[in-house]
Order: sequence, then structure tokens, then C-alpha cells
Amino acid sequence: MNSFKLGLMAATALFVTPALAATPAEVLKIYGDVAQAAYEDLLESAMTLKDAVDALVAEPTQANLEAARAAWIAARNPYQQTEAYRFGNAIVDDWEGKVNAWPLDEGLIDYVDASYGEDSEANVFYTANVIANPSLEVGGETIDAGTITPALLADSLQEAGEVEANVATGYHAIEFLLWGQDLNGTDAGAGNRPATDFDPANCTGGNCERRIQYLQAATDLLISDLEEMAAAWARGGEARKELSAKGDAGGLATILTGMGSLSYGELAGERMKLGLMLHDPEEEHDCFSDNTHMSHYNDVVGIRNVYFGEYKSPLGNDVSGPSLASLVEDKDPELAAEMKAKLDATLAAFEAMKARAEGGEAYDQMIGEGNEEGNAVVQAAIDALIDQTRSIERVVKALELEDIAFEGSDSLDNPTAVFQ
Repeated sequence: MNSFKLGLMAATALFVTPALAATPAEVLKIYGDVAQAAYEDLLESAMTLKDAVDALVAEPTQANLEAARAAWIAARNPYQQTEAYRFGNAIVDDWEGKVNAWPLDEGLIDYVDASYGEDSEANVFYTANVIANPSLEVGGETIDAGTITPALLADSLQEAGEVEANVATGYHAIEFLLWGQDLNGTDAGAGNRPATDFDPANCTGGNCERRIQYLQAATDLLISDLEEMAAAWARGGEARKELSAKGDAGGLATILTGMGSLSYGELAGERMKLGLMLHDPEEEHDCFSDNTHMSHYNDVVGIRNVYFGEYKSPLGNDVSGPSLASLVEDKDPELAAEMKAKLDATLAAFEAMKARAEGGEAYDQMIGEGNEEGNAVVQAAIDALIDQTRSIERVVKALELEDIAFEGSDSLDNPTAVFQ
């Protein structure tokens, strides 16, 4: 190459146009792409769970039960990273109850320990036990449950009697079937259902054929529900259209509504502070499997995903691009640094909680009465969430968006009401 060309290249390099700041439209596109990748991962992982369930049914061994539990956890973890899409996106929030409603009155589904009790003033279906009863007569209503199908679960049992605790579908119903009740309170140990509960030839717990029907029906229904949401976030899908119709400001408000509401009212409040105040293992999110530390951790990762415009897929469907973080950096670099520091501090607090769980102390033990050190670890995570929410509120103002009402929680806003 001659010296003239080299000189021209050097001169050109000096005048390269600097990269333009991200636009709201670009940020919203990546926000949609992250959702699409995550829901597609969920669908694929649910299909893997179905394969594991089918293997358990074909050969009901302890090894196959453990494999099905591992597949459930692998399917569960990426779900929590999508929860930052709730609250701001009505299409997600309206659908969420199908797959993640909790807590559930497990006596609706299957046999329970005597300590569970026989009835509840709030729920006539409290011990309906659909697995043991092909016909349910409850509160003057008769339900034909002769064959347990996805339609029966979705249309007749989910929120039966308009009681939210009647959770018949989704991750937690499947979790209960795979683990059974956790009867350990705040002592060590998760649910311990035997594999023979799924073995018609050596049946424990009774009604093994119907328990198999329920497990397979719930798994099939989970897949169809995830197909619905994956399609909604595909290019041209209903969720993308709904987001686009809000315009740039409305779309950015949607992102921040999801971040703030999950951070404050839902995670810090309803899922964590409430259980800590009551020292109640029944307030643990993944209470049968003792996977709660991962559910909470992945919620925090999901908040980061939508802010930083990135998704690290367990299946290789990574996404990254223009982000809300870059818009804040362009508008107010000092606030951008603050927001990143707060998100990093929260992640560190949840990593500490996760490490404690992986070291042998499950989340339900951490919130137990008298466990001062465990309580402090959980409280530190709650405090970090509250602190980062204050910075999210400042981001809303910096971007000159309309005031956003984040989800609240009595456990944070009116603690005395919890004990009334």
C-alpha cells in the first residue's frame, strides 16, 4: 500500500463520526428481543421437562424422579428472569397467573399430611383432592374429574370457587407433584415424595394412575401457556404490538414500571419481607423444592436484563443491544453510575443469599425465627431492593416520564396491618 493511501486512512480515522446515543425505539426493540429469547428458552426447557416427566412415568424410579426435579429447576430458573415484564405489560400480567400463581392450597390437588387440617373457612376446595376423587361435589357444585386433562385444570380447577389459593396449574402445581409437601418447617429438608407415588404396580399414596394423569396434564398445559407468550413476543406478536402502541415514552415507562414494581412491592415486599416478618416457611416462593433462593436471585437478574438490554441464555440464545442504561447515561451520567451501583449492590446481596443456600441453609431456614444471621442476610437483600427502587424512581424523573405508581406491599408500607 502506498504512502498516500496510508496517509488518507490515518486522516479518515481522525474524523470517524462518534457513535450516536441509543434511541428509545432501539431500546424498546431490544427489550422485546430479550423477552422473545427468554420465552423461547422457557418453552424449550418446558419441553425438556416433559421428556423427563414421560421418562418418570415410563419407569418410576428414584433416579428418574430426581431427573424430573432437576428438569423442573432448569425450566424454572429462566422463568423468573421474565418477571420484570409483568406489571407494565398487561398482556403478561393477565397471563402470569396461569403459570406462576402462588401460594397454593395443595389439598386441592392431592393427599396432604394430617397437620394440614381438614377444612378452611376461606376455601371449600381446601382438601378436595382431585387426584383421589373422579367427581367433586363442593359447595353445591359438581365437577366431573373422571379424566384429568389440561382443560379440567385450566377451566374448572384453577381458582375454583374464585379462590386465588386454588392453584391447579403452572410451575408450582408441578413442583408439588414432583416433591410433595415440605413438612420440615424451618428445619433442613425439602419435600420428599417417593417415586412409587407414580408407580401403579407398587403404588404409594393411592391413585397413582390419576397422579400420573395430573402431572402429564399440568406439564402439557404449561407448554401450551408458554407457547402463547412466546408467540406474543415474537416479531409482530401481540405483546410487541401493544408495546409499540404506547409510543416511546409509554414504552420506557413500561420497562421502569416492571423494574420498580418487581423490585419493591412484589419481591422485597410480598415474597420476602412478609415471610421474614412472620418467620413462616409457607411464605417461601418455591416452598416444596427449596429452590426459593434461585427464584429470588433470577428475579434480580431479570431486572438487570431489561435495564442493561441483555440476556444470557442457558440455551445459547443471547441478546444484547441498545439499553435503558445507555439512555440514562446520555441524559445524566451521575445518575447512570448511581443506578448501576445500586443494581450491582443488590446482585451482590442476592449472591450472598444464594451462596448461603448452596452452602446448606435453605431460604426457609434463613427466615426462621431465632436465626439472626440468616434473617440478616435476607433483610440485607430486601434493603438493597428498596434502595435500588429509589434510584429507579429518579430515572423516571430524569427521563421526564409521567409519574409511575410502583406496586406496593403492606409488609413494607403498613407493617402493622400484617398482624391484624
